[in-house]
Amino acid sequence: MKKLNFVVKTTQKLIRIDKYLKQYYIKDISRNQIQYAIKSGKILVNKQYIKNNYIVKPCDYIEGTINPSVEVHIEEYNNIHEENIPINIIYQDEDLAVINKPAGMVVHPGIKNQTSTLINGIIYHFKKNINLYRCGLIHRIDKDTSGLLVFAKNEYTQEYLSKQFFHKTVKRQYIALVWGNLKYQQGTISGYIGKDPKNRIKMKLFNQFSIGRQYSITHYKVIERFKHLTSIICCLETGKTHQIRTHFKFLGHPIFNDKIYGGNKIPIQNSNKYITFLKNCLNILNRQALHSCYLSFVHPKNQQICSFICPIPKEWSLLLQQCRYYYKFVI
Repeated sequence: MKKLNFVVKTTQKLIRIDKYLKQYYIKDISRNQIQYAIKSGKILVNKQYIKNNYIVKPCDYIEGTINPSVEVHIEEYNNIHEENIPINIIYQDEDLAVINKPAGMVVHPGIKNQTSTLINGIIYHFKKNINLYRCGLIHRIDKDTSGLLVFAKNEYTQEYLSKQFFHKTVKRQYIALVWGNLKYQQGTISGYIGKDPKNRIKMKLFNQFSIGRQYSITHYKVIERFKHLTSIICCLETGKTHQIRTHFKFLGHPIFNDKIYGGNKIPIQNSNKYITFLKNCLNILNRQALHSCYLSFVHPKNQQICSFICPIPKEWSLLLQQCRYYYKFVI
């Protein structure tokens, strides 16, 4: 994490802030990452939020942070083609839209997923706003995680919501199903999340800070117990990549059917009665059991708190019904 806290020299010539920071202070970070940090409200000038075209002046006070591990490719968003993909819009107005993303859908294009992403569909449904940075994307959830996302329809809304995420005033809750019987009814998991040195597609929780690691906090509470599985609700105090998945893998209770973190393997042995049932459970919910169920933020226009609830998908509900019946009446 790069920290900024300085006053511009009195001899400084007028220059755009993104060019200025790249040229004089953070040469090892791309200009796209600098622009993203500014857009997200992470860089202030004279205690004020600014835009990328802000002109730096002598004696300006610049402060903020830039995360060098964030991968930003602005040019990719300028060349995305629209696709008529069905999108479950649960609320929208002239400023924003709240969407229920299905599991299995990638949020934005990448090297391996250049089409059929949520962004492709967003461009089709909101054609008038495709000039927005990252097409109005404020935050994201993993491919195999379902649930709530908010998109901006104009620049002011995008900046307003981005600042709320930056200052952690947005409230988010996830429902998850994890392997095993959690020891405590509620608790908090914290630590530094960074790339797993043994597997670069995975994240890992560390006790100590190091470059590239970010501090993370997850609060959880048990909803229901099924001997070999525990249904929980998680409240994010921070929102890091794979945060909930990484935290519960660290506890030894990986997310059910999470193929990357070992949740697709049944963690019991020598019990054919249980194993047969649990294999059937994996077939019923053939994706990681993580769902963004609650999202709350302040609306940019009227400053009223907007809260949205999204129930778990049908196949997940079916799995819970099977567990309730099996563990109550069969064993």
